[in-house]
Amino acid sequence: MTTTEGRDSIRSGSIGSGGGPAEPDRTRGLREVVDLVGHEDADGRHLVADNCPAEFTWDYTKGARPKLDRLYEKAKRAQWNGRTDLPWETPVDPERLAMAGADVGRDPRWAGADLGGTALEHWGDREWLRFRVEQENWMLSQFMHGEQGALICTAKIVETVPWIDAKYYAATQVVDEARHVEVFSRYLDEKLSGHYPVNAHLGLLLDEIVADSRWDMTYLGMQIMVEGLALAAFGFMYQLTQEPLLKTMLRYVMADEARHVAFGVLSLQEHYAQLTTAEIRDRQEFAFEAAVRMRDRLLMQEVWERMEVPKDDVVRVVSQSPERDDFQILLFSKIVPNVKKLGLLDAAGGWLRDRFTDLGVIAFEDWTDTEAELDAAAEGSPVARQVV
Repeated sequence: MTTTEGRDSIRSGSIGSGGGPAEPDRTRGLREVVDLVGHEDADGRHLVADNCPAEFTWDYTKGARPKLDRLYEKAKRAQWNGRTDLPWETPVDPERLAMAGADVGRDPRWAGADLGGTALEHWGDREWLRFRVEQENWMLSQFMHGEQGALICTAKIVETVPWIDAKYYAATQVVDEARHVEVFSRYLDEKLSGHYPVNAHLGLLLDEIVADSRWDMTYLGMQIMVEGLALAAFGFMYQLTQEPLLKTMLRYVMADEARHVAFGVLSLQEHYAQLTTAEIRDRQEFAFEAAVRMRDRLLMQEVWERMEVPKDDVVRVVSQSPERDDFQILLFSKIVPNVKKLGLLDAAGGWLRDRFTDLGVIAFEDWTDTEAELDAAAEGSPVARQVV
């Protein structure tokens, strides 16, 4: 499926559509999602055309946007060193890491599923353990790829945003994202068994964000959607893991990410107040497409392929997992409130509210994340603050 075909399928509702579709439609939609599997480019690099011109500003007045200026000053005092501020000497057992809080045997997400006639029917404790190890590796790999996407997108924001206060802050985020890529990459290479390729759905979304010619779409796609979901995912893993190095690393990254999301909200609130109804509707559609792409990436297509599970079996197994749907919905707890703050939820006759209702995530519209708000407003680095 090409990027254009994928976008058209999302808009027509044939992929990942909510609102309780009939079972054949749900199965067909899952099959289309499962068919997209990520693989690394043969030459080890991936090129995306950047269609947005760089913009100079000759207005160097610092503090013209006081909230952005304060965030910039906080960011300068909040830096930490990924090489020296984390306990890299900590030994990590991948199997123990994967089994944290879980029982031996079948993954509880499919405790009541009918696995008869599928490859999973013959899995024993060893296969389920390997599945959990691969799943942990895959999730951390997607964190790493997403952070590289954020690194590239934030560098693009420095080039393209018209305000000097925003350029100043975005430059600090470039450093943050480089640090995040560094620590996730090191953890995967030194403590686990290397990384998975970027998930196909995440890769398509990153391509679309980078290729868009409008600077505010970079903000919306990365700062609000991708970073918002990442902040929720980091939080879930942080709560579940007992591995001290990973737990500390995630907590430090979360402290940075809270500022990043706040940066997106502060910048876009001002800009969106000046857009036409048609322009707002375009941003709503983009946000919905991004939401569906991020939900579809959670099917772990690359793990199933590595475990040599046929795609028909994957569709059958995944369709029997209500816990998977619940987990996916919870990941939007950081996105929906911020989209509401931007005015996108109810603009244009509530188009996006209706779509998020269909996805089952609208209940989060007034969700408050006290810890993230404290991180965004905090003074000093997470190391100095001794966050745990």
